[in-house]
Amino acid sequence: MSLGTFSYPLPANEPVLNYGPGSAEKKRLKEVLALLKKEKADIPMYIGGKEVRTNKTQSIHPPHEIKHTLGHFHIGTEKHVQQAIDAALAAKDSWAAMSWEDRAGIFLKAADLIATKYRPYMNGTTMLGQSKNAYQAEIDAACEIVDFLRFNVHYLSEIYKQQPISGPGMHNRLEFRPLEGFVLAVTPFNFTAIGGNLPTSAAMCGNTVVWKPANTQVYSAQMFMRILQEAGLPDGVINLIYVDGPTLGKICFAHRDFTGVHFTGSTGVFNNMWETIGKNMGNYKTYPRIVGETGGKDFVVAHPSAKADVVATALLRGAFEFQGQKCSAASRAYIPSNLAEEVKKKLVAGIKSFKMGTVEDFTNFINAVIDEKSFDKIAAYIDNAKKDKKAEIWAGGKYDKSKGYFIQPTVIEAKDPKYVTMCEEIFGPVLTVYVYPEKKFEEVLELVDTTSPYALTGSIISTDRNAIALATDKLRNAAGNFYVNDKPTGAVVGQQPFGGARASGTNDKAGSILNLYRWLSPRTIKETFNPPTDYAYPFMQEK
Repeated sequence: MSLGTFSYPLPANEPVLNYGPGSAEKKRLKEVLALLKKEKADIPMYIGGKEVRTNKTQSIHPPHEIKHTLGHFHIGTEKHVQQAIDAALAAKDSWAAMSWEDRAGIFLKAADLIATKYRPYMNGTTMLGQSKNAYQAEIDAACEIVDFLRFNVHYLSEIYKQQPISGPGMHNRLEFRPLEGFVLAVTPFNFTAIGGNLPTSAAMCGNTVVWKPANTQVYSAQMFMRILQEAGLPDGVINLIYVDGPTLGKICFAHRDFTGVHFTGSTGVFNNMWETIGKNMGNYKTYPRIVGETGGKDFVVAHPSAKADVVATALLRGAFEFQGQKCSAASRAYIPSNLAEEVKKKLVAGIKSFKMGTVEDFTNFINAVIDEKSFDKIAAYIDNAKKDKKAEIWAGGKYDKSKGYFIQPTVIEAKDPKYVTMCEEIFGPVLTVYVYPEKKFEEVLELVDTTSPYALTGSIISTDRNAIALATDKLRNAAGNFYVNDKPTGAVVGQQPFGGARASGTNDKAGSILNLYRWLSPRTIKETFNPPTDYAYPFMQEK
């Protein structure tokens, strides 16, 4: 029972710690990294609040140190997917009935636990399991996940305040119900924060969730789940399982109570999900919500007025931070002929200065790509470019998987603006550059807009305001997150709501109020205080 209207004001973004020399946070993070590497984690699934072990396990190895074993996780089957659904449905009524301030308190407590006690553990499991350096882990596994939790509480409290007007003799109100059924959350390897946000944003709205992370993110996902339990999340509200995609889809998408999917991953997988859901529409109790953020082939367009050092910095950071494994990473760049040589020189120098290696050495800017499958795919693109007369390697091009999945950041110049690496998502440390005639800026904007099926992020770099305005207009539908004089990565919760359209997803903007509406089903209630007792209206009387 709510005995008041409770306020959850707009929070400030969680401060990013800098891990500078001699800092307390750097010392503590290194201690936790050493502790995590000493133990061999035995990682269960979490179904109905219980730890579930199957004795069929898969080992976890740091991508940058493949001979080391961090632990093992227990692999589920169709039976465990069904158990997770049953647990979610069993918890649904009591969770939906819990007062908003009690639900909010759980997620705010989880945010504070991550910001303090568990900060080095969220960062440490992300660094070791996903090969992120300390800074990339900090902005993801600590700051962004804390922001998602705190900002979403604020946004949902604002939604609950929205009420209709009432006429004389009546009162109108809106209830923002959870969806009728269970929500499926499917999360990727590249952002621990996405793994945290997709299940919790739906759960915060009163839904119960089946959560399947990527196998390559299990190490940090289970840490977040343990924190949610410590924060007081009731049993069955979020059920964490480790199964393959076909097994998950077979059970979830055939279930009558499937009510929505919150997805981040590949465009192909999302398309298959959508097709399967469409074919099963006759089985469902209600139309499922389908929310997805998928691929990207993100661009940087430099105008002839741009400064070469600004362009080069945007590309060095935007293309190669976290080894280019961001759906927002700069993957194709359009450089005017008047700047090409200077930008090339700075890119080559920057890549030569990069240190690459393990995450425990904090001087390394570049670490490993996520797994062998990804390594082989990226290496194939590089090898093909080396042999192709339509391409020239400006920098990088080397790779080695003897100790870890290391790929040197690589810049390819494409002689053809529709060359394969200008068009296809690679998801690794490969940037392709096309040098355009400096007088052809407007024409190149058309090229940017039509080269890729994706529309996630992009940027314009220019000192000419007219050129900025032109690019902003011409590329209106080419990117859901558009940047002016910056790299196309680094969206911050509450500042740049994230998502794109076309083949990049449904553009439901994680990190904003818009996303939460997708997990709510409003009900309008009208109460009449003095109801009529005669069906007849005055217009029917002649005298």
